Amino acid sequence: MNHNSPTYGGQTPSPVSPASPTSPAAPVSPRPLQHLSGAQRRVLSVAQLREHGVTPAATAERCRPGGPWQQVLPGVFLLHPGPATSEERLHAALLYAGRPASGVLPQQKGFGDAMVTGLAALALYGFTSAPPLLALEHVDIVVPSTRRLRSTGFVRLVRAHTPPLPQEVTGVPVAPVARALADAVAQLSDAATVRRLLTEAVRGGHCEAAAAVRELTVARLLNRPHVVDAVDSLLAEGRAIAEDRLYRLIREYGLPDPVWNVDLRLPGGPHLGGVDAYWPDHAVALELDTRAPRQGEDEAEWSEYARKREHLERLGLTVLYITPRKLRDFPDQQATVVRTALTASGDREPAAYVVVLPR
Repeated sequence: MNHNSPTYGGQTPSPVSPASPTSPAAPVSPRPLQHLSGAQRRVLSVAQLREHGVTPAATAERCRPGGPWQQVLPGVFLLHPGPATSEERLHAALLYAGRPASGVLPQQKGFGDAMVTGLAALALYGFTSAPPLLALEHVDIVVPSTRRLRSTGFVRLVRAHTPPLPQEVTGVPVAPVARALADAVAQLSDAATVRRLLTEAVRGGHCEAAAAVRELTVARLLNRPHVVDAVDSLLAEGRAIAEDRLYRLIREYGLPDPVWNVDLRLPGGPHLGGVDAYWPDHAVALELDTRAPRQGEDEAEWSEYARKREHLERLGLTVLYITPRKLRDFPDQQATVVRTALTASGDREPAAYVVVLPR
């Protein structure tokens, strides 16, 4: 055995062969595999093998029945016998989907612009409601819509006109959670599974409800009844979490207590709308912006926020809108926004008197 060859879980990748098939054991690679790490040494594309001095003929020789290597996908090879690990399956799928055009050297790890999505991505993000990677029949990979590859073997391609910016998880490019959720839901027909995935995404802090609904809308999935039902639960869950964060913000940053969840009305006049928090002595109203526009909804309905804000501000009230994401990621900044509005109220003209009613 070559004592420089690394061993992984009892499996030793075969040394790289020379170009000549008549002497397959002589190491002539100009770039030894030892500089690679993990699955990179165990899974390589034909272009990467050529870079290391291994010709297609030598590769084919090693992939014969009973040989030390095996071809797991077109142009992608596993450098040991036996089944691939979950890490190797991911790397193989990315190498297949991200391989460059003929004659172009691989970029970075050879993944190009491909990224993991769907249930495989959610498993990498640590979703307990997603199956383990090895239990998945397919690994979903996002590729640009211009690529001419086809789904094959355990790789299922998801084409995107404008691919999202990937996150790096365990060393591989992964689609953002909201996009991965939409790609997973697109393949699922079980209502309970869809509900569990969406709920865990929001409850576990992986993404905000509005972001998930936006991706589901773009994917045109809101015409499926089991998805609509799950989204209704998701939005309720997201609002409850945002309200809890707002309660904690007021308490932990020592802000004055508002009146919570109230309707505002002019004395003897029209209803002005509901707000999540209101400071009567300062004429400051706060509303959580949990809007998640859905496909086919009237634009006028989504302009209600703007109309209400304009009406209240004409009456001299200050209206603050805070998104759940800002509450989660920038609580210091949001506490400063609220405190500044309360402090500045003494410098404004007195606001119109409004009636505050429980909502």
